[in-house]
Amino acid sequence: QVRLVESGGGLVQAGGSLRLSCVPSGSIFSFNTMGWYRQAPGKQRELVATISVGGGRNYADSVKGRFTISRDNAKNTVYLQMNSLSPEDTAVYYCNAEQIRLTGKYTYWGQGTQVTVSS
Repeated sequence: QVRLVESGGGLVQAGGSLRLSCVPSGSIFSFNTMGWYRQAPGKQRELVATISVGGGRNYADSVKGRFTISRDNAKNTVYLQMNSLSPEDTAVYYCNAEQIRLTGKYTYWGQGTQVTVSS
């Protein structure tokens, strides 16, 4: 029932920018850490950035200084501002959210949004 929905992907030229959004659908709930992963064709899915409920952020070295992750806790929404994009950033970007409850740890994923960077 609960799922994450990404939006904001598209086709951009090298040096351009995109802003991805991830919003929950279904029941109202809160998350601990939220983040973004990406997967290029034929490649393993990799971590892009994470943000804790308190605002602590971690970035992959490949995107540090170019991407900014942020969140709106009231909406359980996470964003990814991507600047200075290069063809190396071309991938499907997936939203991820973690929730810890008495019943255990739950991880949610979005359907993915395609980001294509041309040169």
